[in-house]
Amino acid sequence: MGIVYHTNYIKWFEVGRNELMRKLGVAYAEMEKFGIHLPLTRVGCHYLLPAKYDDLLVIETELDYIKRASLKFNSRIWDEKKQNLLVEGYTVHACVNREGKVLRIPQQIHELLSKYNNKGE
Repeated sequence: MGIVYHTNYIKWFEVGRNELMRKLGVAYAEMEKFGIHLPLTRVGCHYLLPAKYDDLLVIETELDYIKRASLKFNSRIWDEKKQNLLVEGYTVHACVNREGKVLRIPQQIHELLSKYNNKGE
C-alpha cells in the first residue's frame, strides 16, 4: 500500500524517548549499568494521517509525568515540514530492577528529569 506499517510508530516513540532522555543526561545504557530498567507498561496511539515509505519525519517527545516508580512520555510524529500531524500517543514505563521488581525512581534520575518541565524536544 506504500504506507508505513502501524507498529513502526511505536518504535519511533522509543527513538524519541531515548533521545530525550539522553539530552537530559539520563541515557538508558547508563541506567541499565546500575540495574535500572524502564519496561513499557502502557501505550496509546492515535493515527491521524499515514506516513509514506521514504518520508522524512519529525518526532517530538515530552515528559508528561514522573511518579514514584513510573514515567509517562507523550509523542507526536509530524511530516518533515511539520505541516501535518501524523500520529500522537504516549508510553508509560515502570521502574524495575534486574529481577523485574518495581522500585522507586532513583533520586538522581528523578531530579534530572524533573528539571525538564514538559518543554518538549
